[in-house]
Amino acid sequence: MKKWIVPVVMLAVLLAGYVVAGPYLTFRAIRSAVQTQDASALSDQVDFPALRASLKAQLSDRLVRAVGIDGQSGMLGAIGLTVAGGLVNGAVEAMVTPVGLGALMEGRKIWNRIGDGIAHPDVADPSTVAGERPQPLQRAEYRYESTSRFTATVRDDQGRPIVFVMTRNGLRWKLSDIRLPL
Repeated sequence: MKKWIVPVVMLAVLLAGYVVAGPYLTFRAIRSAVQTQDASALSDQVDFPALRASLKAQLSDRLVRAVGIDGQSGMLGAIGLTVAGGLVNGAVEAMVTPVGLGALMEGRKIWNRIGDGIAHPDVADPSTVAGERPQPLQRAEYRYESTSRFTATVRDDQGRPIVFVMTRNGLRWKLSDIRLPL
């Protein structure tokens, strides 16, 4: 009767270990996919619809706060916000790509990343040593926020935090949110 207890306990310990190590393994897979610019490998690790929705909401909120109540009250302000909202959607679509995510994970601005040696292999990136590519999430601070939420925080070039949020669905972890320093 006691023979089945040891395998069950071992299985539970292994399963718990996998769940605890899951976010680290997922960030490692994301880092590898970004470095090799493998879009299919990256899409396995990122919940793109949730990520895009989150970023659109953050940027739209920032836009509305920047315009203020006075700018929103008139007809011209409402039209301007609608046009700007379309630009926000386009910016998010451009940012949520392997190159865009790689730039954010390195704490760099996306437009700097597009102009460096990643987009143009013949041009060396001055921030790297001997032409090596930067490492995404190299200096990240990792932490669990709950049993199904995990974050990695990197600093941008001005020292502001960019927080990458992973959520667990079953046993799989996926990048589902990026909190920008707005």
